[in-house]
Amino acid sequence: MDPGFKVSCMEQISKTEFKAHALEVLREIEQSGKSRIITDHGKPTIEIKKLRQRKESPLEILKDTVLEYDAFDEPVAADDWQNA
Repeated sequence: MDPGFKVSCMEQISKTEFKAHALEVLREIEQSGKSRIITDHGKPTIEIKKLRQRKESPLEILKDTVLEYDAFDEPVAADDWQNA
């Protein structure tokens, strides 16, 4: 790794520098958990961050998300569905 290149203290990095040091940047993100912003001509364009997988079960994630549940025994019509 280039001695002048310090991944851990950078929050933004240019596409050119990211290309030259991609593996080091990705390893630092994995280890530290800090995200990095990739810039194009000084403008932020991409954010790279560590994937945080939920350890909760799907039922725990959905718990308390239903606010109202009327007429549970009636069929659901196509018009009742809305895009989220």
